[in-house]
Amino acid sequence: MTVQEKTKQIIIEDYDSVRAYAETFGVPMPTIGKDGLIEGLPAPYPRVVNGVMRSGYRIYALARQAEATGLPVQNPILGRNTAQETYQESLEMYNMAEKLGINLFHFVHSEATRHIDPLKGRDLIEQSRGKGGITPAGERELVEVGGGSIHPMRINATGDTPHLSIINALIAGFDGTDIGPVIHVHFGGRGIHDYKTKVVNGYKALEICAENNMFVQIESHKHLNNIGGTDGMALAMCLLAEGMGILAGLPPELSAVQMNVAGLNLLADLAAMRAFKETMWSKSLIVVPETFQNPPGDLIAEAAHFARMAISAKLGGAHFYRPKAAESVGIPTGASMAKAIWATHNVFENTVAIQIRDSYIDERKQAILSEAMAVLESALGLGRTLSPGEINEAFWRQYGKAELIEKIVQAGKAGIMDCPRAGGWDLKRHVKTHRDKDGIKRYIPGFTPLGVDDRRVAITTEPVVVPEVKKPTRKQKMVLATVGADAHVMGINLIREEFEKAGYEVIYMRGMNLPETVAEVAAEAKADIIGIANLLGLGQDLFPRVENRLKQLGLRDKVLLIGGGRISEKEEEHTFYEEKIAKEGTGFLGVDGFFGPGTDPAQCVKWTQDVLERRGL
Repeated sequence: MTVQEKTKQIIIEDYDSVRAYAETFGVPMPTIGKDGLIEGLPAPYPRVVNGVMRSGYRIYALARQAEATGLPVQNPILGRNTAQETYQESLEMYNMAEKLGINLFHFVHSEATRHIDPLKGRDLIEQSRGKGGITPAGERELVEVGGGSIHPMRINATGDTPHLSIINALIAGFDGTDIGPVIHVHFGGRGIHDYKTKVVNGYKALEICAENNMFVQIESHKHLNNIGGTDGMALAMCLLAEGMGILAGLPPELSAVQMNVAGLNLLADLAAMRAFKETMWSKSLIVVPETFQNPPGDLIAEAAHFARMAISAKLGGAHFYRPKAAESVGIPTGASMAKAIWATHNVFENTVAIQIRDSYIDERKQAILSEAMAVLESALGLGRTLSPGEINEAFWRQYGKAELIEKIVQAGKAGIMDCPRAGGWDLKRHVKTHRDKDGIKRYIPGFTPLGVDDRRVAITTEPVVVPEVKKPTRKQKMVLATVGADAHVMGINLIREEFEKAGYEVIYMRGMNLPETVAEVAAEAKADIIGIANLLGLGQDLFPRVENRLKQLGLRDKVLLIGGGRISEKEEEHTFYEEKIAKEGTGFLGVDGFFGPGTDPAQCVKWTQDVLERRGL
């Protein structure tokens, strides 16, 4: 095989998208010359970039260091909207690391627009530019100014076309990438593609990483866990992603799996980590604090909450751990992340590395493994019982690339792989889970994964009342959506559920919508209420466009317009806008009311009902 044969073939096959990426994001990408040869593609790693030897194996060396010392390597997340700002903020982290005598594995958060195929979603990309993290051009500038010279970096490469983001990361000089979630059903079709396209492009991304020796976070238990999925389901999905990685030629030394720890139940955290470590093929485990479980509002108390999760990561033998800065909202400052790094290191150094032996851990681990194997048996159509010991390279090599992809896609569409708040529009959404008093998510009876033996999954025994699906009892109708390149639907899902429970008919458009489209759907549906959200701090730009389109349609006075999300993506700016709303109201946002992070959904419903009554709507 010639050097980078698969990478070059992918560029040729998807050349229109490659060119669209170059034009939309303003960066040079590889081209096809008159002789049919690929030009502008850097050599695989290892290679020197800006005076530094880059290689995914540089990151794997940190994982081995963690094994030897028993101290997880910290994987802080910090990515601002420009290279200079990202680097200046990151220096706070780097200076702290130098004082502590440690190395970091810097996760640089990327601009959300790269989740969308630039060939088919350019309008959506262009209206959301400059928010959510660093731009594709900024990646290259960040390396040029010194990013990654001491502390290796990885970049987001999720979305519809992750393989394009990975080509950009290779050109930029990033050591690692974040492909996951490759197959998580709740991100199926994220942006504008269907689930199969999502999985196919994820496989292409894995092939590029394999051929260019790039370290990759291949899949994530975290994302599924955060929106109600179970540990067993997430493990099955991660194992399927590893199967794809094996078929793509990725070595286990360059592969990592990410998982959540909740800090609510130390033994349950350890059980989940042991289940993953005993079955995963990847050589690195990245552990992340769970964030969607209503931590205390006081930031000092929240910091203590994150310390509990650091203890779980240390005792569970994580290779990498993401410190979490206690912040009110949005992207943290470098100073607050530096404090989180110091605190986390203190926890790691001063937590005695003991091996906890408790039958509860083994029982919970077996429950996770049982569910994961049951899901795999159904997804792969095996018709027999799998044992965790069978899941190895030889097991996955019995499948062809197209065969495994098709099995994954069909399992998602059939509801075999599922979670309560799945976001892909071409996937079933059947399961319901409940977080029990012991901190573990289990299925509610009657709502287990379709086609999976319910005797093999964890089912809650606690009394849970599942609300009946009722016809709307109110005359008012609501349209609900995120606007801009924002795929975060956790918040609007909660709002949707609360309004439906209150008797409203809700037309749910999910994530990533043009502002004008939302207004037009509301007009066609004769909606009385529109709820729009953006977590990237773009509400000031995008919310007024919904209002303006309603005015053009002659409907503004007939519709109650509510906004939600973050007014600013940056921690240090959010207070300014909160004070502005308190003094001036929400007019500058183009909405009648705004409900930010931490809002009780019931409060939003009550406010809406009160306003509707006053207006006689």
